[in-house]
Amino acid sequence: MGRFFRYGGLVASVVLIAFGVGSIYIGVDGRDRVQGDLAREQIVGTPDSSIPGRLVDTGSEAQAFARVMRKHALEATGGKSYAQMERYLDQGGKPTDDAKAAAVDPKSGQPVANPARNIWVTETALSTALNTAYFAESVAAFAIVMGVAMLLSGIGFLILTLRVLREPAAETARVTAARGQAVTA
Repeated sequence: MGRFFRYGGLVASVVLIAFGVGSIYIGVDGRDRVQGDLAREQIVGTPDSSIPGRLVDTGSEAQAFARVMRKHALEATGGKSYAQMERYLDQGGKPTDDAKAAAVDPKSGQPVANPARNIWVTETALSTALNTAYFAESVAAFAIVMGVAMLLSGIGFLILTLRVLREPAAETARVTAARGQAVTA
């Protein structure tokens, strides 16, 4: 049973090292993919952003730009979010929630939708994608950190295991030597 535990420690060490290396690889690959995908979109920071005129190509820059997009959407809609805006436009082009007071689209016969709400639909889709890039890059960084932790733990465990595997051999040699001295005495 002792041999099982000793060699089990060796196997556990190798598994920790392998998972650590794998986690680091996946984290680096994920981070590179997020940054590459962001750069491919050619998003450039607006003058009022924290990255004016620079390419948005990291998760933190994507998150910062998503905040600026929200600010711009609020400015464009009079400070109202999608849920706060009226659904329709009346005959005079003013927003209303009353479907009966809304202007009627002659083609569809339906109340005319408030086009400012589309600003929020677009902003929400784009900012969600940018915030997802931030989250994905954060998960990749976590995978790298966890990989390093597993790698170091595996190496440390391997060192301890090899020491334990050597000690029984040294103990056996010591006992054999002691028995040899007792027989010759």
